[in-house]
Amino acid sequence: MGKLLAYLKEYKKECVLAPLFKMLEASFELAVPLVVSAMIDVGIAQKDGGYLLRMGLLMTLLGVVGLASAVTAQYYAAKASVGFGTKLRHQLFAHIQSYSFSELDKVGTATLITRMTSDINQVQSGANLTLRLLLRSPFIVFGAMVMAFTVDRKAALVFAVAIPLLFAVVFGVMAASIPLYRKTQERLDAALVIVRENLAGARVIRAFHKEEEEKGRFGEKLEGLAALQIRVGKISAALNPLTYVIINMATVALLYIGAVRVEIGALAQGEVVALVNYMSQILVELIKLANLIVTVTKAVACGNRVQAVLEIESGMPKETAGAKAPDEGSNTKEPGEGSAAKASGEGNDTEAPGEGSAAEGVPMVQFSKVGLTYPGAGAESLSDVDFAVMEGETVGVIGGTGSGKTSLVHLIPRFYDATRGKVLVKGKDVREYPLEELRGCVGIVMQKAVLFQGTIRENLCWGKPDATDAELWEALEIAQARDVVEAKEGKLDAPVEQGGKNFSGGQRQRLTIARALARKPQILILDDSASALDYATDARLRRAIREMGGRTTVFLVSQRASTVRHADKIVVLDDGKVVGIGKHEELLSSCGTYREIYESQTEG
Repeated sequence: MGKLLAYLKEYKKECVLAPLFKMLEASFELAVPLVVSAMIDVGIAQKDGGYLLRMGLLMTLLGVVGLASAVTAQYYAAKASVGFGTKLRHQLFAHIQSYSFSELDKVGTATLITRMTSDINQVQSGANLTLRLLLRSPFIVFGAMVMAFTVDRKAALVFAVAIPLLFAVVFGVMAASIPLYRKTQERLDAALVIVRENLAGARVIRAFHKEEEEKGRFGEKLEGLAALQIRVGKISAALNPLTYVIINMATVALLYIGAVRVEIGALAQGEVVALVNYMSQILVELIKLANLIVTVTKAVACGNRVQAVLEIESGMPKETAGAKAPDEGSNTKEPGEGSAAKASGEGNDTEAPGEGSAAEGVPMVQFSKVGLTYPGAGAESLSDVDFAVMEGETVGVIGGTGSGKTSLVHLIPRFYDATRGKVLVKGKDVREYPLEELRGCVGIVMQKAVLFQGTIRENLCWGKPDATDAELWEALEIAQARDVVEAKEGKLDAPVEQGGKNFSGGQRQRLTIARALARKPQILILDDSASALDYATDARLRRAIREMGGRTTVFLVSQRASTVRHADKIVVLDDGKVVGIGKHEELLSSCGTYREIYESQTEG
């Protein structure tokens, strides 16, 4: 939590002024009982109307100045805390964006959402209350006791006894409830996981008629959360009765001692009223202090959880040490650009993937004895993968479910890093490239088609922000999505709902393929991205990709033999191992796994 305070550095002035104005307000508040005492002992006792009026105006002035101080303190505290929360959210979001798939898999989406929303909100609230009350409440408590001793030392001994008792009750309740608040937050996390799963898989749940079962599972988590919240609520609820008992007993003692002291002439009636007022102020401030401690405790727990996420280092830094920073606009360079690098005499071992075409004989992509083990997995998902792909080749990757097809192509743009061996792009290890430059020359279409809220144009321009309409229509033409866009009112400016819900599954897939094609990538990866297309559309798409101009290297990942049969090279995977490489006719005779897949899809 302490490291997060660095995000308050830009608000040093606000962090100083907010407590100072609160202390100023507290000072005026401590003066009010003395004014009341004077009004009773002088104004009322002597029936001096003018004195009462002057004291009344003084009390009004104290109230107005105190209110102005409180509003000013609240302004600075809010400015600092909201700014702190905003900067923390930006930093956390940017840090999460730097994660590889390994870190995202490890932490979990539900946890990251909780950290980004409720946890940071709690930290922000804690910062606000700390700036306002951390100094004010103790100042009022001890200030009231000091003021009581200035009024009457013997009567003020009641304060010396009551205040330690009150602190013992407050901190005792807090010590019992703080660990439970932490457990409550953990159980809330577990409930949020179920909520997210149910929202993401609502259609699956309905398809299998699992609504009641999921309600029961969610109810079970909520019952555990509610039971813990009730338990901590009962402990916290004991705070008010115990403090009120102590305060009321102290007030009774004050009234008794005050009556005796008034009777013998050692104390005035107004001074007794002032002492009672100071005791009431202590009660109010201790309740505020208790609430502050609860909020700060939650904020510290949430802050530690946010800090834990920030301390998870990405396995893939954005800029590789010693690598050349990408030139502006490198994401959209054509394969033939980058002659400056060649002119400088640099070899291919230092040329970035977006700078020119591969040298003669150097593979565009090469897997060299590659192995991949996911974090926490007991065995390798990929083992001894070794093959090369030349520039402009189309490579089909096929295999059964769980054979490692997606894992293989995810190594190229470094969504995961190989745990053994090397993945080379144009003869250079992908780990030596800056991520921005490496991914700038790769266009990838995931298995799950994802569109973002906005317009079709905005979605297609993700890969190339300055793409012209002609380039977008060309990409749509190749992706067999031109008719989809032309049928929409507004064409390229037609709206896209969140997640692309106003498009069918096949339409979403074609639009995501067009998005990848719009950037004119040197390496195009289609990861089972045509699974929702009919065979005729799939065939037209494959033919259009083969007929594309340029020297694009294409990876076609599919479970359909018909999708990859015309590829220049087909890589057959089985249980993470390459069991065959070659053309369609060669593999039918030499690779049993490929022949089995092909025959299972063509029989009948």
